[in-house]
Amino acid sequence: MHSPIVITGMGMVSPLGCNVKASWEGLLEGRSGVSQITRFDTAQIPIKIAGAVPHSIDDPVAGLCLDDIADAKERRKMDLFSLYAMAAAKEALEQAGWQPTDEAQRRATATIIGSGIGGFPTITEAQQTLQQKGYRRVSPFTVPAFLANMAAGNLSIRYGFQGPLGCPVTACAAGLQAIGDGMRLIRSGEADVALVGGAEACIDPLSLASFNALKALSTEHEQPESASRPFDSTRNGFVMGEGAGLLVIETLDHAKARGATPLAIISGYGTSADAYHMTAGPDDGNGAAAAIHSALKMAGISAEEIDYINAHATSTPVGDRAEIAALRRVFGNALPGIPISSTKSATGHLLGAAGGVESIFSVLSATTGQLPPTLNLTQCDESMQDLDFIPLTSRTQPTQHVLCNGFGFGGVNAALIVSRV
Repeated sequence: MHSPIVITGMGMVSPLGCNVKASWEGLLEGRSGVSQITRFDTAQIPIKIAGAVPHSIDDPVAGLCLDDIADAKERRKMDLFSLYAMAAAKEALEQAGWQPTDEAQRRATATIIGSGIGGFPTITEAQQTLQQKGYRRVSPFTVPAFLANMAAGNLSIRYGFQGPLGCPVTACAAGLQAIGDGMRLIRSGEADVALVGGAEACIDPLSLASFNALKALSTEHEQPESASRPFDSTRNGFVMGEGAGLLVIETLDHAKARGATPLAIISGYGTSADAYHMTAGPDDGNGAAAAIHSALKMAGISAEEIDYINAHATSTPVGDRAEIAALRRVFGNALPGIPISSTKSATGHLLGAAGGVESIFSVLSATTGQLPPTLNLTQCDESMQDLDFIPLTSRTQPTQHVLCNGFGFGGVNAALIVSRV
C-alpha cells in the first residue's frame, strides 16, 4: 500500500494578491482581479483589460515587490513568469519547511513547473530591439529568459534542488500536469519531495492580439470586473490573467518523518488527449471525461463522492459547454447536486499557471469547507440551468473531495482530486 501523497506547502501570486491568504480572501469576498491594462499602451489593440498581478506600489498589503524577489541585476536575466514562480516558491517552501541540508536531500527534490508559453514578453521585446536597434543590441539573456523551463531552472539553481527538473508546456493544462508529473516521480522513487505547479506572464500586446485573432478573448473593457463570466449566457471570451501557483508535495510518511504538517491529500490525477482539434474540445466532452474518470479511479472513489468541482471554465462559449458535457458524462444525474464554480471569473485565465493556482483554491475548499463563487453569473446558459454554479457569493458546506479541471489547446486534458486529510 502506497503512502498517500500530500501537500505540505502552497505559494501563490495572482491578480487577487501576492500570497495565498490575500488571494483566497479576495476570492471568497467576491473581489475581481481584472482591471484596465496600464503596463503598456493598448490604443492599437482591441484588448484593454487583464487580470494583472498587483504591484506593491498600488497595493501595499497584497501587492508584489519585485525587489523582494531578486535584485535588479538578477531580474535583467529573467522573464516575469520566472519571477512570479520565485515569489510563489518562497511562500510554499517556507510553509513546508523544506530546506535540503545535504546532497542526498538535494538530489531527492524535483522541480516541475509548467508554463503554457514561457517568456513571451521577452521574445516580443527582443524582436522589437532587433528591428529598431540591430542584432548587436539584443540581450545575451534573451534565450535564457524566455525558455519555458527556466522557471523550474531558476528555482532549482536558487534552492540547490538537484533532482529531476521538468516543465510541461501543455497550454492551459500545464500547471495540473506538472503536479501529476511530480506525483509520478515520487511514486517511482526518483524523488522524495517535489516543487510543482505553473507560472505564466503573457499580458503582452502580441499575446493579446494573437488570442484576439482566435476570437478567444473578451473585447469588453467598460467594466473590466464583469468581463469574465463563465457559464453566463452572455459570456463572450476569456480575460488574460497572470501569476503562479506552486505546491510542495511528498508522501505522508516522508512528511511525518520530518515533522511537516500535511495540508491535504492529492488523491487522484488523470490526463488524456481529445485527438480532435487544435483549439476546441469535442462537443460531447469525451476526452475531458476520460481524464476525470482516471482521476476518480486513482482516488478510489465514486463520482458521487466529489463534493465540489473547481471547473476549468474560462468564459468562452464553446469551452464552457464542452466541459459541462464532460461533467454530465462522468456524473450523470448526480451533477445537479454537486456545487461547481469557476474561479477564473475573479482572476481571469492564467493559462499554464491556472492549474497551480486553482489546485490551491481547491485545497482550501477541501480544508475549510468554503466554496468560492462564480462571479458575474446573472443569466445562466440555457443548457446549464439545472446546475449549481455558486453564483455571485461564496458558500460554506462540509467538503471532503474536490475535483479541479484543466484543459488546453492541442486537446490536452488534466484532472486532479484533492482531499481533506
